[in-house]
Amino acid sequence: MVSAVVPTPSRVESLAKSGIQAIPKEYVRPQEELNGMGNIFEEEKKDEGPQVPTIDLKEIDSEDKEIREKCHQDLKKAAMEWGVMHLVNHGISAELIDRVKVVGGTFFDLPVEEKEKYANDQPSGNVQGYGSKLANSASGQLEWEDYFFHCVFPEDKRDLSVWPKTPADYIPATSEYAKQIRNLATKILAVLSIGLGLEEGRLEKEVGGMEDLLLQMKINYYPKCPQPELALGVEAHTDVSALTFILHNMVPGLQLFYEGKWVTAKCVPNSIIMHIGDTIEILSNGKYKSILHRGVVNKEKVRISWAIFCEPPKEKIILKPLPETVSEAEPPRFPPRTFAQHMAHKLFRKDDHDAVAEHKVLKKDDQGSADEHKVFKKDDQDVVAEHSPQGG
Repeated sequence: MVSAVVPTPSRVESLAKSGIQAIPKEYVRPQEELNGMGNIFEEEKKDEGPQVPTIDLKEIDSEDKEIREKCHQDLKKAAMEWGVMHLVNHGISAELIDRVKVVGGTFFDLPVEEKEKYANDQPSGNVQGYGSKLANSASGQLEWEDYFFHCVFPEDKRDLSVWPKTPADYIPATSEYAKQIRNLATKILAVLSIGLGLEEGRLEKEVGGMEDLLLQMKINYYPKCPQPELALGVEAHTDVSALTFILHNMVPGLQLFYEGKWVTAKCVPNSIIMHIGDTIEILSNGKYKSILHRGVVNKEKVRISWAIFCEPPKEKIILKPLPETVSEAEPPRFPPRTFAQHMAHKLFRKDDHDAVAEHKVLKKDDQGSADEHKVFKKDDQDVVAEHSPQGG
């Protein structure tokens, strides 16, 4: 008697709950990616070695010039050396953040059949909604996550019809959080502008301003994994955004590739993780860093993260190093491209599998970090949602 072939569930959550002891081969990462993928809880406890900086924003607007500039310098230093940081005293209330976490967690607690009502349709270009990564033709590999992706700001560019109706507080909480993140982005961009010797509104203007800077939210849901040493929640990549802001449910999983090694980010209470994205790295001619990072999984706890990507308009702006960041000694490291062209560049040069190896020589050479970043990005079908698995 021929046994029936049981199809692999399309959602990672369903696969994780099916009782499997070994993950399907599509989720097993190549040998060269397995370095540093041990027990994430043990990794997070380690105190030796470099640590992701924590930046206190309490005095970002202080009337005392000296105190204010100290805060600005700390932020600038972290952006130049790491490109990622924990932000504390960021001005967004713990109550609002809790609401955002509760509504996102409640949505993912719904039965898969209920969540499927919000499923996106990546092949047709409909990327907003509930989804999982589709296998890409180059590697055929999948990531150990499901997600919910949607535009959250500006308000006139949202499509509330794809937002979860359950729980009832999802739309109010997420809308208010997006508004406050947008205000925080303005403050951060002002400090980064000043750090380059520019007028404080310059970077904001260069990435689209209040009208055109798009905020996309991706809630990443990483189920428990029976073989976490072989799988990745999100593969190694740099964010294409200008800035990325991330909340998580205090389960570790974010790793940064810093000085040739994978560093596990600690869970810092009441913080928002912020990444500098490729867009700001390009505009600053590499002075600010877009760091290679990935998401690892574990067999004990579900991890959820809420990432908001602040992205310039796709075609309206040409991304290139600002004239003030270029000199004879520091020629432009990046060719002029629209944001859409930059995404396509990363996407279609994905056949190169030595991402980590490339970043080990991270002294940005004359070819520019556009070449360094060439390997990381995503499938044609889900370029918008998955150029931002960017996550954490």
